[in-house]
Amino acid sequence: MNTTASLNKPHRNLFVQNLLTFFLNRQALAIGLVFASDSILFGSWVAHIPHVKENLHLSDAELGLTLFALPIGLLIMNPLTGWIIAKLGEARTCFWAAIGLAIAICIPINAPNTGILAFGLFLVGLASALINVAMNTTATNVERTQGIVIMSSCHGMWSVGGLLGSGIAGAVIALHVAPPVHMAIMTGLVLLITFLLQPILSTVPSSSRTESGEKAGSSFVRPNLDLLLMIFIGLAVAMGEGAAFDWSAVYLRETLGASSQIAALGFGAFSLTMTGFRFLGDAIIPKIGPKRWLQFGGLLAAAGLFFAIAFPYPSTALLGFALLGAGCSLGAPILYAASMRVPGIPPAAGLATFATFSFIGFLAGPPVIGFVAEAFGLYYGLAFVGIILLISSGLARIVKLF
Repeated sequence: MNTTASLNKPHRNLFVQNLLTFFLNRQALAIGLVFASDSILFGSWVAHIPHVKENLHLSDAELGLTLFALPIGLLIMNPLTGWIIAKLGEARTCFWAAIGLAIAICIPINAPNTGILAFGLFLVGLASALINVAMNTTATNVERTQGIVIMSSCHGMWSVGGLLGSGIAGAVIALHVAPPVHMAIMTGLVLLITFLLQPILSTVPSSSRTESGEKAGSSFVRPNLDLLLMIFIGLAVAMGEGAAFDWSAVYLRETLGASSQIAALGFGAFSLTMTGFRFLGDAIIPKIGPKRWLQFGGLLAAAGLFFAIAFPYPSTALLGFALLGAGCSLGAPILYAASMRVPGIPPAAGLATFATFSFIGFLAGPPVIGFVAEAFGLYYGLAFVGIILLISSGLARIVKLF
């Protein structure tokens, strides 16, 4: 695709061309479906968190503490991700991590006590850390070898998965399907997709070494100032995503008194706007500029949370979560790409370091919200995330890489 020529075309034509490039390319679509499969499982799980909370008689603080098992698994796995990817290659790592995630996520929904729930979430954290780095690196390999831009669209597919997962969950809740049965069905679906995609993904060249000779799987570097600022912005965006994932249904159901079916739509509203903007992202980002979008997106995401708090009704809260999704939508695609361009830091190491800490924000944010909610109320827990997003918007002005 001739990027220079494309930027001179009307915006609509550029948008259509980017979508056609993504959906008609077998490798691009295959890795996009990996993103979607990952999010389908998470979207299915988060809709049932109120059920698990009620079934195990957990308080907000107890739920928040239990959810911390996810980032613990993440922290343990992250030092190993580089070694595993270097040994197996990105495509095979995606395959085995997807299988592990599909199996692990069935444990929390069937947990008879908080110990088993925490153990299951810990295993989910292990698999999530591995697939997160592997699938983003695979997407980068497709971009590099084929000369196309697909990162925003891949993250759009992740949002599609969350939308489908939460939407289907809302339907099965309305039909009174047992949550363990629903999760077993979704796990089977993801396992089938994973096995079908593997032959295509195996054709993506593995970036075993970068141009500098550094192994592509290197996991950590000491961040410089620009990377530190990007990590904070990424943490803020990820906390916004985590708030929608783990607390939107709880906020709608327990704080605002919405039905279980409506509560399941909170994450769906978030995913709907995030999906649309991410598929527009490969056309929008060159037009607006990444720096300007990160500033605007942080403000929009914060406004969405404050709107949901200031107008505490199910309908207005759904609109607030939709604004949150729009504001957070392009943060990850912009930051993942920028993390590979930090001067003095090898691209693979920059990506792995940024991905590690931003995913910590995604997983650790919800437990922090739980602690704040237990002490002051869930309104304040969500407001805390809104304040962090406002700070990130200001920091985006001073990062030099955009």
